[in-house]
Amino acid sequence: MKNTNLPFRPRIFAATFLAALALLAAFSAEAVVRLPRVLASDMVLQRDLPIQIWGWADPGEKVTCELGKEKATATATAAGQWLVKLPALSAGGPHELTVSGNNTLKLTGILVGEVWLCSGQSNMEMGVGMCKDAKVEIAAATNPNIRLFLVPKKASGVPLNDVDATWQVCSPASIAQGGWGGFSAAAYYFGRELQQSLNVPVGLIASSWGGTRIEPWTPPVGFAAVPAVKSIGEKIQQADADYRKAAVTGLDQVEAALGKARKALEAGQPLPPVPALALKHRLDSSGEPTGLYNGMIYPLIPFGIRGAIWYQGESNNGENMLYFEKMKALIGGWREVWKQGEFPFLFVQLAPYRYGGAPTQLPGIWNAQLASLSIPKTGMAVTTDITTLNDIHPPNKQDIGKRLAFWALATTYGKKDLVYSGPLYKSLKNDGGKIVVSFDHTGSGLVTRDGLDVTNFEIAGADGKFVKALAKIDGDKLIVSAEEVTAPTQVRFAWHQLAQPNLMNKEKLPASPFSSAELAR
Repeated sequence: MKNTNLPFRPRIFAATFLAALALLAAFSAEAVVRLPRVLASDMVLQRDLPIQIWGWADPGEKVTCELGKEKATATATAAGQWLVKLPALSAGGPHELTVSGNNTLKLTGILVGEVWLCSGQSNMEMGVGMCKDAKVEIAAATNPNIRLFLVPKKASGVPLNDVDATWQVCSPASIAQGGWGGFSAAAYYFGRELQQSLNVPVGLIASSWGGTRIEPWTPPVGFAAVPAVKSIGEKIQQADADYRKAAVTGLDQVEAALGKARKALEAGQPLPPVPALALKHRLDSSGEPTGLYNGMIYPLIPFGIRGAIWYQGESNNGENMLYFEKMKALIGGWREVWKQGEFPFLFVQLAPYRYGGAPTQLPGIWNAQLASLSIPKTGMAVTTDITTLNDIHPPNKQDIGKRLAFWALATTYGKKDLVYSGPLYKSLKNDGGKIVVSFDHTGSGLVTRDGLDVTNFEIAGADGKFVKALAKIDGDKLIVSAEEVTAPTQVRFAWHQLAQPNLMNKEKLPASPFSSAELAR
């Protein structure tokens, strides 16, 4: 799709005759200045970033935006679009925003602080009301310094300009409203931890849909930049070309129909019938590549954010390291369209679960998620100790939110001396028939959660046949061996979908599963 400097593009769409009449009526009426729903009273604006305000008005109409002492004016384009940039503000509020043109809009209760986009599939969508200690958590959810924006589910074959949502002040009523059990629990607990630690307002934009794959959330530019998934982008380009070709024909029909309708109205004659047009870019499906980006992410751009948290992967189970390539496309694509540089992208590693099928499929996704940490400014919350093996939705979202927040507090906000991750595989070396495994993020030292021997380690030699291994803690390293393997060359940890390993650091953050051979590829 062709890029543009504006945050949105006018969209060609199919219409029935009723829509044509609406267009006719609009010709004689003065358009009003309008804002997208994400720009509204009670919102949180991202601190320390230029503030972008955009919307729609009459072509050529001058629109003035005033926020505190700052003021800027823009002129609407021929397509009726406008955008202004105001200087960055520090955390605080409340502020008022006045937008004036042919009419005046006044937004109130605006705070400035930290804004995070929260997306993924059902484990991100899962509301506070469906999770651990729901009644207690909902009752305690009064916090006017947290604001919630819940994007409704909407798939689209073309990028949409707006979403049907409103900003809500965090309260027992708003946290329990809408969605599957209310507002996203993972997002809320993440935001609550940030708000309490940073003591600034926090805005949470929840945009998720259960059962969805990663591809629908990814913009075309993301696919185009990653060779392993470039073919998906090429299919999107072909669909765009087909759409544009059909749109030209459709517009000719609309133009002819409007001309006939104008003449009929002027002559006081009955309006002629017009057949409905059925133009489609691609199927409006939550399973189509870019379909959810179009409907649930694109309308938010260029609203300023600090970063994103992501909880997804269950629907891509079995893809192994291909999922790593798709993560590169998603993360790189979002960063490209937002034009904010390499903003933080934090994600949740999936919990053990009885998926069925090959028991090593889930570890393949775990390894891909671990490999995704090689993408700059990413972080991962490990959840192998937060499990419900017969339920794909672990109810303990409090610890998930905290672990994501630990990454943000340490790597984004510069909190010193905070151990924010469990042990992550670093390297191995052979040592006389044994393998010495080194880790990052060992914290105050390696321990086991239950005080017993380290579990779930396997090693293999050149033949690639893995056997159960003995693993002993030696400072910040592990010594791994097995009598059956005299010359080990590779090691893997928790390589089974039901694995609940006990290795962690003394700060009680669990170690991530890994396969040394897969990571080396």
